Amino acid sequence: MNLLRPTLLALACLMALPGHADDLPSLGDASSAIVSPKQEHDLGRAWLSLLRGQVNQLNDPQLKDYVETTVYRLAETSQLQDRRLEFILIDSRELNAFAAPGGIVGVNGGLFLNAQTEGEYASVLAHELAHLSQRHFARGVEAQQRMQLPMMAALLAGIVLAAGGAGDAGIGMIAGTQAAAIQEQRRFSRQNEQEADRVGIQNLERAGYDPRNMPTMFERLARQYRYDAKPPEFLLTHPVTESRIADTRNRAEQAPKGGIEDSQRYQLIRARVALTYEGTPGLAAKRFRAQLDEDPKLDAARYGLALAQIKGGQLNDARESLKPLLAKAPNDITYNLAQIDLDITNNRLADAQQRAERMQGLYPGNYPLKQVRADLLVKQNKPAEAEKVLDDLLKSRPDDPDVWYDMAEVRGLSGNTIGLHRARAEYFTLVGDFDQAVQQLDYAKRRAGSNFPLASQIDQRQREIMEQKRMVQEMMGR
Repeated sequence: MNLLRPTLLALACLMALPGHADDLPSLGDASSAIVSPKQEHDLGRAWLSLLRGQVNQLNDPQLKDYVETTVYRLAETSQLQDRRLEFILIDSRELNAFAAPGGIVGVNGGLFLNAQTEGEYASVLAHELAHLSQRHFARGVEAQQRMQLPMMAALLAGIVLAAGGAGDAGIGMIAGTQAAAIQEQRRFSRQNEQEADRVGIQNLERAGYDPRNMPTMFERLARQYRYDAKPPEFLLTHPVTESRIADTRNRAEQAPKGGIEDSQRYQLIRARVALTYEGTPGLAAKRFRAQLDEDPKLDAARYGLALAQIKGGQLNDARESLKPLLAKAPNDITYNLAQIDLDITNNRLADAQQRAERMQGLYPGNYPLKQVRADLLVKQNKPAEAEKVLDDLLKSRPDDPDVWYDMAEVRGLSGNTIGLHRARAEYFTLVGDFDQAVQQLDYAKRRAGSNFPLASQIDQRQREIMEQKRMVQEMMGR
């Protein structure tokens, strides 16, 4: 673990810890001390780069694409002025989502496990976007001043304990400090939460969703944890109260009937996430089969079963599971990506390539498809062609560390050592390890030798990264 300042560690800790979707924004409000939108944007990007180096993430292009697409859809009809959003998907089965200063949107895998429909999922994200659009972070400066240093120090101590192997003791200290922080700020944030509910409901309706999904989500969470002997910390400090449920229900019922409640794509994404958190592919397959026994027409369960079979090496069974799905929807990108994955796993690379080329004609800008095409080219021992695909992908995703990581690997396979180090430098910059980024560029400069134009470019990039590091340290008060 890098030794970051307590403020940054606190943010990373609070984002990663289990909690309700509303908890983290209110803490983010208090820890941001933002004044201008530019400061908000710059600080948010600084936090994100360092947060990426602190938490495990879900590197699933289809999941990332879904979250980005749906959040941007909500952003288009929101009151958000600055729509330069960045995303982080945290590998945690705990229910959580958050928005942080500067347009940082985070989602835990557990949100998909708990939100049973797309409308419920969208209601959580609409609420978070409302925190951004109403600039609750900047308006929380006064509350931020009440976050005393001892509280931040306690958070740091808890993280150090957890990182050092103390496990439950460290997590307990962090959770206790989080609870104290929430309690301290509750009188400042309650009004913000009500406002985020109200603005979020309006946005859901404008985006074409049924706003009744928000109170439905709240009601189910309240029922789910009502009789728990040890309820989650967020319910102790931020309860989903009857008054809150009633208020959101009354507001939602004023909207006309209709609107999106669910979608097939959401259920397919839920199946992908469910597979991620099952102990083994065999257990996942058993669960999906049980769902199909109850409802043989449940395509999401059949899709999940196929993925579990691919992951478990039952390739013939997976092919049979996918057949009826592809017969019903031969051009569905999700089903076809699963078939491509199956063909690659089964070393049927020609079949995978043919299908990928056909899909490219139908979905030329699809991010997951571009990623799988690059993976396929690597399998075919064509790293130079894979590099071209990733280079094209970076034009639309220049700040995606996962793509830069893959680019470094591909350049290494093709013998482009200078390019490898330059790609690694970009990856390390995006995850906040500026020293390692500078070192990678040192390696690249040594390889550049007497190629002075190239060495000059690398020098310039080094200076930019060092300046970025200085700005980050300055913003964090280091």
